[in-house]
This record gives sequence, structure tokens and C-alpha cells, in this order.
Amino acid sequence: MREKLREILEKVKTGEVSIEKAIDELRILPYEDLGYAKVDHLRGVIKGFPEVIFSQGKTTDQVINIMLNLLKINKRVIATRASFELYEKLKEYIPDAIYFDKARIIAVLREDIKKKGKVVVACAGTADLPVAEEAAITAEIMGSNVERIYDVGVAGLHRLIDQLDKFYSSNVVIVVAGMEGALPSVVGGLIAKPIIAVPTSVGYGANFNGLSALLSMLNSCVPGIAVVNIDNGFSAGYLANMINLMVEENRK
Repeated sequence: MREKLREILEKVKTGEVSIEKAIDELRILPYEDLGYAKVDHLRGVIKGFPEVIFSQGKTTDQVINIMLNLLKINKRVIATRASFELYEKLKEYIPDAIYFDKARIIAVLREDIKKKGKVVVACAGTADLPVAEEAAITAEIMGSNVERIYDVGVAGLHRLIDQLDKFYSSNVVIVVAGMEGALPSVVGGLIAKPIIAVPTSVGYGANFNGLSALLSMLNSCVPGIAVVNIDNGFSAGYLANMINLMVEENRK
């Protein structure tokens, strides 16, 4: 988005594009009204990354049209909670689209990603992988190096202790867990890094589809833990990337 603005202004500066033509090009920048969606073209300027498409609940045509509009001025676009069937249809219109099956993310990446810093994504069990991968892929596409540490739940703490050096070398840690949601508290008691806890809906009946894990994380006695919503790996990856890039910027 910033690159698009710079490109237009440079063309005005060199006389390649008239002021009136530039105004016409800039008209689409605030947002584009598709009737069922107002595509936010300023999101990239305000937040540093373009609007992300939440695919669940949208029709295939809606997702495709929103993505095509975002690609007019953005070189990195992602759609979350996307099925493989949606991806197959979208690929007919956007051949360079990529599908990350575990994360359920469709991405179009038309520029090299210069990754910085380090985000660790840890999860308690293999059943938590879809949410953990949603967080990891989101952070990677937005510009962070990500290290994954999977299947290190509290039922076997030796598995976690073996990985502590990786946690120490990170700028921020995402911890994904279902069941009773204890893992973020355990990790938080061992490291001095900001932690983003993600409860998942994995668990038996009294787990209440992730509510027990959510409440455990919200009630943690360990300071420095932030909690996102149940199964919301995307928000965790987004926030982790913001923190990571801020740390790297301050290091300069």
C-alpha cells in the first residue's frame, strides 16, 4: 500500500502522470464499496498490513472479489478460515494463490518477505496444530521469523524443558493449548518474554468447547500473559508480529 502511494507520487513528481490522473488513482484508496463489503484500502497504511479476509460465512464469489480488489494495490493478501474447495475455485482467478492446509489460509505473495526477529509458537498437543499453524503462518507472512515448538503439553514437562533455549532467544511467544489451558502459565513462569495465550476448543465435555481453557488463561497468576479468543490463531499471530517488529525496530 505504501509502495503504491509512493509510486503514484513519484510519477506526479516526474511529470509522467498528471495531478488529475493521480487524483483518479487515489480515489480507490480509502475503500471500495462492493455492496456486500467495503474493501478497506487504507488498512495497510494505518496498520502496516492490508485488510485480511475472514472467509468463514462468506460465499466463494465474495471472497474472490474481495481478494481481487485488495490485489489492485497490495502485494501480500491473505484469507483465513478458508477451505481447500474455496482455494481450488479462487485459483482459477488468481493462479499464484497458495494454500496452507493446516492453517486454513490462502495467501497471495507477490513480493519477497524480509523477515525479522523471532516469534516462537508453542502448542500443547497435536490436536492444537490448526490453531498454532494459523498463528505461525500469519506471523511469517506479515514479516516475522517463526520457530515452532509443538506437542510440549504439561502432561510431559520434560518435553518443554528441553526446548527452553528456543524460548529465551525469542522476542515474543505464542502458546496454544486446549483442555485445561495450563501451558501458558507454565511457560510464563519460566521465561521473561511477553506471552500471547490462545485457548483452543480441543478437549472433552467439561472443556465446553474451549471455555475452560479460556478462563484458565484469563485467570493466570503469571504476569505478562495476554489472551486472545478461543481458536483465534490469527489474532495471536498478528499481535506477535507487531510486538516482534517493534522490538527489532527499537534495536536499531
